[in-house]
Amino acid sequence: MSGTAAQRRAYTVVGGGAIGGTIAFHLAKAGHPVLVVDQDTEHVGAISDQGLGIRRPDGRVERQPVRAITPDGADALPATGGGLGAVVLAVKAQATDPAVRWIAPRLAEDGFVVSLQNGLCEEQIAAEVGERRTVTAFVNLFADLVAPGLIADGGAGALVVGELDGRVSPRVERLVTDLRAWGPAVAHPNVAGHLWSKQSYSVVGATSALVDVPIHETIEAHPDMTVALAREVYAVGAAIGVHPESFDHWEAGAFAVDAHLPYTRQVLADFCGWLRTQPKNKTGIWRDLAVRKRPTEVPAMLAPVLRLADDHGINCPGIRTVVRLIGELERGERRMDESNVTEVERAVSGR
Repeated sequence: MSGTAAQRRAYTVVGGGAIGGTIAFHLAKAGHPVLVVDQDTEHVGAISDQGLGIRRPDGRVERQPVRAITPDGADALPATGGGLGAVVLAVKAQATDPAVRWIAPRLAEDGFVVSLQNGLCEEQIAAEVGERRTVTAFVNLFADLVAPGLIADGGAGALVVGELDGRVSPRVERLVTDLRAWGPAVAHPNVAGHLWSKQSYSVVGATSALVDVPIHETIEAHPDMTVALAREVYAVGAAIGVHPESFDHWEAGAFAVDAHLPYTRQVLADFCGWLRTQPKNKTGIWRDLAVRKRPTEVPAMLAPVLRLADDHGINCPGIRTVVRLIGELERGERRMDESNVTEVERAVSGR
């Protein structure tokens, strides 16, 4: 190993699925020592035996040697001079609490946890490790865990990193430099604005999982519902002083209450056109329901929004309906069907 490689920061990636696995692969490829910690023993075994694989859109599979363990295997961790230094947390939103409880006693005093998750998980993380050791981030990529040890490449996406107080600190700058091994990572003073914009899109993505069609088809068939759902999220964010940021082709300004309707419709059309170019046309929520037959992260992901809506007296009938319907799908009480989307449409229109 060269002197430069030897100085590269070591990373522990907790949650080796679509997001965590993608980041772990690229960090390792760039020469960083990487440890993946994941609950799935079959996934961990495949990574240990074959390396962590990325399947490119043309079908090529690249593999990178990466060390992987389950949380129970933590006793085998080597001494690290005071604990884990840089931790990338990439578990599903509902797994945040147990994951952070696992991390906290192992985290170095000068270490940190950066959340590359869906939802608003930083408050839970900071409650365990402290705000000083919590870094906030927004990530949007279209990867998929398609088999143990193998992730389908999601192509270029967006990754924004910052401190909880909005500073772009030296550790954020270094982290961003490292994460550029994956793609276009940037430091930004308003990560919260990006996270709330993703929440607005995530509600729409969750709605698309209520019926077995690509995301863009749901938006194109139900543009007014899409706008109404996004506005519910943005209204709650505005109540706590969040200034929304745009990402990819999701233009936050198009969902303002006073936005010019032709502008909003054009933004939705452009966004759907961009979605058509992506290698993945359905959400991880859909995959959890239709393929993996397991609970989704939707209730945990949207719980902070609904809690804040209650605190500020904001009505969110669309979000509440989506969460309820997802729960019924998880429990096998209903099937993926267009009538589910119609129910959300009725909720946002007050019918």
